[in-house]
Amino acid sequence: MELVNLKDAQDTASFSEAVQRGLGKNQGLYFPTHIPSLDDVDSLLTLPFAERSIRILRALIGDELGGGELEEIINTAFTFPAPVTQIKDNIYTLELFHGPTLAFKDFGGRFMAQTLSRISEGKPVTILTATSGDTGAAVAHAFHGIENINVVILFPKGKISALQEKLFTTLGDNIHTVAIESDFDACQSLVKTAFDDPDVREGLHLNSANSINISRLLAQVCYYFEAVSQLPEAARKELVVSVPSGNFGNLTAGMIAKAMGLPVKRFIAATNVNDTVPRYLKTGEWKPKSTVATMSNAMDVSQPNNWPRIEALVEQGYIDKACLKGESVDEEYTQLAMRQLAQAGYTSEPHAAIAYRAVSHDLEPGETGLFLGTAHPAKFRETVENVLGSPLHLPKELADVAGKDSLAVTLPSSYEELKKHMFDVLK
Repeated sequence: MELVNLKDAQDTASFSEAVQRGLGKNQGLYFPTHIPSLDDVDSLLTLPFAERSIRILRALIGDELGGGELEEIINTAFTFPAPVTQIKDNIYTLELFHGPTLAFKDFGGRFMAQTLSRISEGKPVTILTATSGDTGAAVAHAFHGIENINVVILFPKGKISALQEKLFTTLGDNIHTVAIESDFDACQSLVKTAFDDPDVREGLHLNSANSINISRLLAQVCYYFEAVSQLPEAARKELVVSVPSGNFGNLTAGMIAKAMGLPVKRFIAATNVNDTVPRYLKTGEWKPKSTVATMSNAMDVSQPNNWPRIEALVEQGYIDKACLKGESVDEEYTQLAMRQLAQAGYTSEPHAAIAYRAVSHDLEPGETGLFLGTAHPAKFRETVENVLGSPLHLPKELADVAGKDSLAVTLPSSYEELKKHMFDVLK
């Protein structure tokens, strides 16, 4: 597999090289020079999840991770289901929260951890990543206890749910967590600055586990095929997929799946009031605003890092821009959507509710809607209980950490202070 830096066409990498580098020169994202078209999608959809995923990723990655390594990685990483649940006659949800940290990012995080542990061949690695909620937990659990790999996770202090935070700030060992006194965009900026600093990048052998890392992105392609495989055949013909979008890695993976031949009529980029992309799709002007804190905090992103990859899919002719719509949902309609889902007998959290609102508002006659459920409702227990007015059961994964003390340190949004802290704890 050959990948190219979207900011520097001279900077190319194999899959293994891109996984280890994370970002390319000038903070550029790596992207495949070729996306294969699968000519046997119907037969692929009849296979079990892991077996199908091996074939999809082999088509993308090529002859790398041979000798049974890719098979071992997937069989170790994808050990939990991604069930589709019917909400209404023509609307379904893909539940991506049945992994160890109850969020969709378990798929990409575990695939990356297993991949990196093999291709790094025992050399020291420091994973530096920012999280607006679910990434931190997924990455922390995926890498916890893996030898020679340290993880540093930045998160905006006070801007993610308490239970989300406890999932990754209570592990310790090789997992180091830092609460930054600012928002998620500031956390991302600190990560980018670190990758531009050769002292840190080379001295600590930096890598990133955000959705900017190509291994996480490609792993997410697989569950879009899994979703379609569970739908009735009639529902696959006019399928509209609504993706709750923050940093836009999830939507990028879905569009790669479509480029490979998965039958999706169009996608909806469903955002909260941080609506940079929906406004851009309507006006053609890229004008990020200041990030606004919302109840769907994992989507509180005004400058999504993965957007250049979607632009590349369009510019290179893999995707028609007309198959992508944007929909922004405010707090009032988010709560309304949560109540509507509850009335239909389904308990959801704010992110999935936004995707549900967007697709139910957009569907045309004869179309089938699928929205992604990216996190277990209990990860947003207080919000869900306040909106729905009824108690929510806490699953074991969250109950086990609820009473534990956070091990995170608090730092201002200062790169120099972060740099000092990293060298203090990792050297």
